[in-house]
Amino acid sequence: MVTRRSCDAGGRCQWFYARPDTRLRPGIGIYRGFRSTAGTPQERLVVPTGRVSLFIGFGSEIRLGRAAERREGTARREGGGSSRASTALPSASGPSSRLPTGAGAVAGALPSEGDGAGWDTVGRPALHTSVVSGLHTRARVLGHQGDLHGVELTLAPWAAYRLFGSPLGELADVLTDPADVLGRRARDLTAALEAAPGWAGRFAALDETLLRWAADVAPSREPSPAVLRAWELLNRSSGTVPVRELAARCGWSPRHLENRFREQIGLTPKRLARILRLNRAIRQLTAGGRPADIAAGCGFYDQSHLSREFTDLTGMPPGRFLATRKEASAWLAG
Repeated sequence: MVTRRSCDAGGRCQWFYARPDTRLRPGIGIYRGFRSTAGTPQERLVVPTGRVSLFIGFGSEIRLGRAAERREGTARREGGGSSRASTALPSASGPSSRLPTGAGAVAGALPSEGDGAGWDTVGRPALHTSVVSGLHTRARVLGHQGDLHGVELTLAPWAAYRLFGSPLGELADVLTDPADVLGRRARDLTAALEAAPGWAGRFAALDETLLRWAADVAPSREPSPAVLRAWELLNRSSGTVPVRELAARCGWSPRHLENRFREQIGLTPKRLARILRLNRAIRQLTAGGRPADIAAGCGFYDQSHLSREFTDLTGMPPGRFLATRKEASAWLAG
């Protein structure tokens, strides 16, 4: 079943959601299709989520670059970035809490600030029609010129390791054309999605394609049970299980776990744990939690440690992050 949601009051931005086939869960997150005809530049801040994203666009380009740091009271330098977006993206969980979650390159983003400032990037943003985004450890800026049409799906990193057929460590902090990772499969998928009639047809084409890829996975491409166990422990604990304990529970040395984890998940357990703690802190912060309590409950040494991690991973401290997110009430309402 396809669920539709309007991103703005004027109906210039439409999102379409569907669950993947049950045989693809839980490794594949919710499918998201979208069509924006806003006509004005749009810009978003994308925070690390611990998921791999595959975005297939139908013609128009998106810009992606690493976000520059923005501290309390600092303003965007003149001449950089795009004008403020008028259309807010929905939350990563989609239109209903019953739908599976998982934020990727497009969802899980914050709009530009309400004062008209855009987001600065470190270096020149790259242009992509379609893009694979590996696990990233710094916030990124995503933008487009106002007209965008495409499909996005997010994958647990172990599922991406199975289906993509390449070590996930090679995709860490990398944005690349899907053809660079998937070869001809990327072009075939794009053609199938463009030819499908409507969103139900596109999502059915995704199911058919991903099930075919899954059936072709060689035994050597299956993720290690020990890596899956460590990944699950980290996710359940929101990144608070120490690496030595993870290794002991997997029956491996910490070094061997780090090497296998980097290959099949994309990051070392320690680096992934930082992202998971950040995401838990973001959820509690937006729910109204006190920073001191959040720091204690999410595995940070103290409130200053929480603030440093927030700034390092998102480009801004918790207070500024929360103020920016509160301005996106329509985005948060999902």
